[in-house]
Amino acid sequence: MLNIGRLVLAAFAIAFGCGAYMYLTLPDVRPLRTQNPSTTAFMEVRASQARQRGQEPKRVQHWVSYARISYHLKDAVRVAEDALFWRHDGVDYQQIKESIEVNLERREFARGASTITQQLAKNLFLSPSKNPIRKIRELLIARRLEAELTKQRILELYLNVIEWGDGVYGAEAAARKYFGKRAGELNAEESAMLAAVIINPRVHNARHPTAKLRRRQRMILARMGWVAPPPVLSDPSESPAVVPVAPLPPLPVVGPPVELPGEVVPAAPKPPGRPPGGGPSLP
Repeated sequence: MLNIGRLVLAAFAIAFGCGAYMYLTLPDVRPLRTQNPSTTAFMEVRASQARQRGQEPKRVQHWVSYARISYHLKDAVRVAEDALFWRHDGVDYQQIKESIEVNLERREFARGASTITQQLAKNLFLSPSKNPIRKIRELLIARRLEAELTKQRILELYLNVIEWGDGVYGAEAAARKYFGKRAGELNAEESAMLAAVIINPRVHNARHPTAKLRRRQRMILARMGWVAPPPVLSDPSESPAVVPVAPLPPLPVVGPPVELPGEVVPAAPKPPGRPPGGGPSLP
């Protein structure tokens, strides 16, 4: 009996030590209030993979502020990736519960439950592995991001660093590449297409969408516009000032902008009496 007690105590001590070490070694996210990251862990992984193939790493990225990104794109990405983004504290516990149930039922990692904040934490600081320790660190970093940054800053960071194709990072680079315009000029249909691509940007291409991608675009369009984001904070006492971004260079003249292929799908009209909340994120 005494040996069992010692084993339990030792196990508790080890678990406490591991937890304390994990927490104390979390990255300091406070500089992100006013500084834009020069690179991310995910970008470095992609660069390493390219070098292993004997290729020069590609990276096209043009940082733009939150106010210079189309409202439609912000809404489309929220619908596609994290319906409750404006309401949760970085972790969507209901989605986690449902994902665990699905994964246990299928006996495989068939469904994730990462919020935009969690995806940003992984993109900035972690590896793409799916081991439990990495997931715990992701959750802790996500909570820290929510505690230190505004929601708008989190979404601005996310939309500037995520991958939108081979070597294409951020909304501005994606808007230029696929539609020949700036991120702030994207309309609802183009925004829904870009949001649909996030699920697998190495496979899907917004310029040449498959039938599956167009169906996902239509689903996103139908859910856009139901949740109004909070107003942009402009008072310096409410939100820390972000280092200003240099003016963008003029777009090169290469002929008419690339149009969205296929039939343009208009946004669905709002049915009367729909409750607020946005519904679950798309699978």
